[in-house]
Amino acid sequence: MPKPRKQKVSVEATPYYHSVSRCVRRAFICGHNLPTRENYERRRNWLESKLLELAQIFTIQITVYAIMSNHYLVVLFIDYERSKNWSDAEVINRWHELFKGNLFSQKFAPGDLRSAPELTRLQICITEWPSRLADISWFMRVPNESVARMVNQENGRTGRLWEGRLNHRYCWIKPLLLLV
Repeated sequence: MPKPRKQKVSVEATPYYHSVSRCVRRAFICGHNLPTRENYERRRNWLESKLLELAQIFTIQITVYAIMSNHYLVVLFIDYERSKNWSDAEVINRWHELFKGNLFSQKFAPGDLRSAPELTRLQICITEWPSRLADISWFMRVPNESVARMVNQENGRTGRLWEGRLNHRYCWIKPLLLLV
């Protein structure tokens, strides 16, 4: 029986994790496809730029990555301490760089929130979002969804591009292995 994700990720054990996302049916996503003579190298840039952009928003740093023709690998460092000094406005701004947020967070930016219930509801989100911005699952879903949409649009298709329940698998690694 598979272990729940919460049992697999333990920052106390190590903040370093190796994550893999593979295309469905080992489909070709990047590089030069010799049988069809198609060049998909531009897609590698889509994925690389999205990963590097996310490292600026999340509290997860990319220590190393490799993008292959049908999958990519990243070694991630979860930096929980980074988000502890964020103001409410910074949490909202980071979240809005990725998602629309909600009615309350959208009203917060122009300063339209006035009632106590609105502020209370927004505060619930503000306390929840930093933990999501330090979560591997949330980190991996953003580039996977974004690239899948672009590839599907380019190919005139719909449906899944990435394998797996949440499009990734990960395992913890010892920090000493990175120093070798």
